[in-house]
Amino acid sequence: MKRKRSGHKEPLQNGGRLRAWRSFWRFPIVWTIVGAAGIILIDTLFRQLTERVEGTVSLIFTLAMGFLAILVYKLTLTYLARRSTPEISGQRAGIDLVSGVLTGSLFIAGSAVIIMALGGYTFQWANFADTSSVLISSITPALGAAIVEELLFRGLLFQAIEQWGGKPLALAVTSLLFGTAHLGNTGATLWSAFAIVLEAGVLLGAAFLWRRNLWFTMGLHFAWNAVEGLLGIPVSGHAAAGLFTVKVSGDALLTGGAFGLEGSIVPVAVSLLISIPMLIGAARNKS
Repeated sequence: MKRKRSGHKEPLQNGGRLRAWRSFWRFPIVWTIVGAAGIILIDTLFRQLTERVEGTVSLIFTLAMGFLAILVYKLTLTYLARRSTPEISGQRAGIDLVSGVLTGSLFIAGSAVIIMALGGYTFQWANFADTSSVLISSITPALGAAIVEELLFRGLLFQAIEQWGGKPLALAVTSLLFGTAHLGNTGATLWSAFAIVLEAGVLLGAAFLWRRNLWFTMGLHFAWNAVEGLLGIPVSGHAAAGLFTVKVSGDALLTGGAFGLEGSIVPVAVSLLISIPMLIGAARNKS
């Protein structure tokens, strides 16, 4: 008589399929795409809402967008990548945010002062400006961009590439992509994109490696854009109604031209002076 085949084979096959399915979701490129799609969708929906409102309401919508984007990021890494998220831990969030804001403010203000000393910028108080309106119109887009771009570039993409090819590759690729992403902005040139690679991509990547959290990079990124906007300098080609009117004179390599301060050689040099100690500190932390 023929023996009956064991019924254990089918459960074993199902278990193998389940493990393969889980491995698929844990693959870096997969959870990066899923997380990025969720964050971009939320950003797009709330951007449409903020464009229809003004003042404090637009800031509230941006804060709500930021909360949901961070939640999507956490859920993606927790349930798909199957890893913890110490980079958005609330333990030192306040300190790291403030440190990032101070770093970004000093970086942009210092760069603007150097350009002014070299005759590139002349600032004059805009008497016609509504201070509260300018504050909100500068803070709101700066906050949204800082949260979304840091979650995408330093949060998802950087860590996915780092897991696959190591820190140097992650820093190089995210910096290049960050510069490329700004090529479509008003007044952008190949030089301005390359400048963004060095002064933003490398600086923010170095900041992430040094502090190993996103609160610091978000704070730095936010202050960068907000201070530029408050000074009345175009933010990566986007015009800003700041508290000052800025008269620009001299070569675009000094002033940044229509693209704004990021197109100047000055912040490129200053950012590298900041990035190098951060990268050294990151290497020491590792050892």
